[in-house]
Amino acid sequence: MHRERNVKIVATLGPASSTPDRIRALVEAGADVFRLNFSHGSHDDHLVRIHAVRALEQETGRPIGLLADLQGPKLRIGAFRDGAVDLLPGQNFRLDIEGTPGDATGVTLPHAEVLASLKPDTDLLLDDGKIRLRVKDVHSGWAMTEVMVGGRLSDRKGVNLPDTVVPLSALTPKDRADLAFALAHGVDWVALSFVQRPDDLREARELIQGRAALLAKIEKPSAVDCLDEIVLLCDALMVARGDLGVEMPLQAVPGLQKRIVRTARRAGKPVVVATQMLESMIKAPVPTRAEVSDVATAVYDGADAIMLSAESASGDYPVESVRTMDQIARQVERDPLYRGIMDAEHNNPESTASDAITAAARQVAETINAAAIVTYTMSGSTALRAARERPRSPILCLTPLVDTARRLTLAWGVNTVVAPDAINFADMIAKATALARASGLAKPGDNLVVTAGVPFGSPGNTNVLRIARVDAV
Repeated sequence: MHRERNVKIVATLGPASSTPDRIRALVEAGADVFRLNFSHGSHDDHLVRIHAVRALEQETGRPIGLLADLQGPKLRIGAFRDGAVDLLPGQNFRLDIEGTPGDATGVTLPHAEVLASLKPDTDLLLDDGKIRLRVKDVHSGWAMTEVMVGGRLSDRKGVNLPDTVVPLSALTPKDRADLAFALAHGVDWVALSFVQRPDDLREARELIQGRAALLAKIEKPSAVDCLDEIVLLCDALMVARGDLGVEMPLQAVPGLQKRIVRTARRAGKPVVVATQMLESMIKAPVPTRAEVSDVATAVYDGADAIMLSAESASGDYPVESVRTMDQIARQVERDPLYRGIMDAEHNNPESTASDAITAAARQVAETINAAAIVTYTMSGSTALRAARERPRSPILCLTPLVDTARRLTLAWGVNTVVAPDAINFADMIAKATALARASGLAKPGDNLVVTAGVPFGSPGNTNVLRIARVDAV
């Protein structure tokens, strides 16, 4: 069960990774969580993948997380009369809502609320930032722009507005339908795309109603501006470097990645680093040296999880991509510099009994060289507190709730087993030692540090720390 690494791996499922055999191979290679990308594929496609993951989970007894990634309000231009045009720097280019085929003078932007939000001297980025337009004049239903960076522009390319907060909900009608489907089939996490403001998360929470945990994708400058408030309202974060790197200068993304990871770690919320981590492995069996360094950097920074997108969803080497990511993570976590960085970024516990017990558990585990820290939890909060401490010892989380076990697959260093709650201290120690041994985390003679809440079965009440010795069978 134990991966012998702390960082988790999220692998996106798609055409290259939908069969039960391929999904099994991805788990064996190191995948902990599977992402369902609702920007692609039908509900029937995703349902086949959900059933395959749950069947494998039942067979192996290992909790496997499912993350539903909603498409969000992706803005696109309309179509051109001839399929594409060539734009030259300095020329005027009109955007309107008329719906007529475009040409070199202009094209439809079928989002009235976007046009209404534009102001003179603001920029629009088209086709992943390859084309840059600057707004000159805004009128009712149309805007005139100047081409700042030209090039070939074809039908229905994406639009990014780095300087504008658009009055759009983060949940489109398609997202609402996808969300209802995902929740009905028991996904564990919902990723909200293109979060602009805290209210986007409040809206999503009202719809989810506790049936899944909520992950906020940070990919817009407006989200970075209110990052602290967003962190309070979500259960996890994702550094979505694709659109973030379009809407902000590319050279700013590495610093933002570190800032977002540190902010999430301080709050004790899982954080995922995503996009183009092993991009060359879509077509090649080995990554570039720069990609290896990129993955390693995320692990050194203490990210809870690292993610593969097209590499595992549609690439030629999905299993090799997961295995490569696993190997990089293991190597980094064996590096003496890794522990130094983890300890340098250590956060002070909050002034609560639960945080005090969890911080003490880390210190005691290091002092006695414990084989593992064992936490009992209902909601998962105790395990997340333990993960925030980034202990040297692995974390074994025991929970009676399979939903909690699945959600914790995204958390750094947490190994989760579904087990009945303890009924008294003797039962607590017996279960902890037996399951630590069965999970391969401890052997006879090892010490464990065990935390729990008394009375047993009461969520959010960690108030006991015990040292237990693993006896021979």
